[in-house]
Amino acid sequence: MCGYDRTVIQSAELAGVFDELADSYDHGHHEEIARALIDRVAPGADDAVADVACGAGAVARQLARERPAAARPVLAVDLSPGMIAAGRARAAETAGAEAIDWRVGDAVPLPVPDHSLDVVFCASSLHFLGARALADWRRALRPGGRVGFSLPLATHFRPSPRFAELLAGDVPLPADAREASDWTEARGFTGATSRVLVLGTRRVVLTSATRPYGR
Repeated sequence: MCGYDRTVIQSAELAGVFDELADSYDHGHHEEIARALIDRVAPGADDAVADVACGAGAVARQLARERPAAARPVLAVDLSPGMIAAGRARAAETAGAEAIDWRVGDAVPLPVPDHSLDVVFCASSLHFLGARALADWRRALRPGGRVGFSLPLATHFRPSPRFAELLAGDVPLPADAREASDWTEARGFTGATSRVLVLGTRRVVLTSATRPYGR
């Protein structure tokens, strides 16, 4: 079976899993991660921003509440129609209908022109997308653009067998912040910094980095 077919099958399986979770998703946990990522990257008020594999759009919704009404919409992409529907419903309580551009579809590649984004966020999803996502973020970001993402800390991640089968084999979960930064820079970003975020019994690594000029 070709690699493309495997990617299509995995995407369909992921969409099904997250559709089932849409009504019972741990929104509070993921909103804390989103808030910490936004604080870390600190995007400008009118930056072109994408929330990649957004789930219910925790990053997009928080940004939409804080941006000026005239700012361009935040792009929120996820392959799960159920998660996008949940995000739309939650956003209706706090943000205008035009503040977020919701898209159902695979987040790699992002549906944007080359070098058109200022910031890419990816909260709690990179370990499913694979390293190909970072190559696509370099394509989509303008030189000097910023990325912010989270990964589970290896020592505290206990996925169910169903989720374990869907993890990307080319994204090693970091044992500490330094590993996350080194891995990010090895994939073409510069100035990577990371820290461990403690959320109850869970631990995640938050990483921010810059798309270099001239590459």
